[in-house]
Amino acid sequence: MQEVVSLKISSNLKNIAQIERLLENWKEEHNISDDKFGNILLASVEAVTNAMEHGNLLDEAKTVAIEVCKCESSFQLKVKDQGKGFNPEQLHDPTLPEFKECPDGRGVFLMKQLADELHFHDGGRCVEMKFFLS
Repeated sequence: MQEVVSLKISSNLKNIAQIERLLENWKEEHNISDDKFGNILLASVEAVTNAMEHGNLLDEAKTVAIEVCKCESSFQLKVKDQGKGFNPEQLHDPTLPEFKECPDGRGVFLMKQLADELHFHDGGRCVEMKFFLS
């Protein structure tokens, strides 16, 4: 069985609380383990924050579309902004010494570490993450 919930929020960082509440409700409804939920929550908040800050440049007239899907054995999240996009392949590896002081790329690096699958679409304006639950 598949359950999908969509949410559209304006690019105000205060609205991140809405996605946190949604995910916390899903944790209870679907009995997601604390460890897996920690990864889902942190990666999701990072993706939404990036969409608001880097994609929509905190323009409250622009929205972030979020789609959450609970499938049989996975939890999937799609976050789409209305920005210009970017090329995720051009981000520096923040773990390399020469990029240690550079703030760019840390959020994407973190999402890669936490999600079981991470894909960018639509010129970097859409990120999809998958977390396996079993």
